[in-house]
Amino acid sequence: MRTIYLAGPMRGLPNFNKPAFMEAAEALRAKGYRVFNPVEETIRIYGEGVYENNPAGNEGLTAIDPRKVFFNDVAFICLYADAVVYLPGSQHSKGAFAEKAIAAALGIPVLAMSDIDVI
Repeated sequence: MRTIYLAGPMRGLPNFNKPAFMEAAEALRAKGYRVFNPVEETIRIYGEGVYENNPAGNEGLTAIDPRKVFFNDVAFICLYADAVVYLPGSQHSKGAFAEKAIAAALGIPVLAMSDIDVI
């Protein structure tokens, strides 16, 4: 089974774009991929309510430590990801840009969600 890291825009989007991440992770898993979903990982660390009731996607209104979260995300890419798949709107995301750059530097394929059938 191929292992995918799911990248996409979060900050500044309602509830940190949680619905798009959850839908994409479900679709990828239905195709048989193992998926690291950073939304699920953050919920695992901080609890279910961390992304709720935050229409501005403002990290300052959460208990999230962005350094800890980003460290976990990048470590997964470096150690386990066979590919990074990014969601629409990622071109405007500093985090997704960094995740894609790390993957590219390591020779890990970086694909749009719309291109997922090629891996």
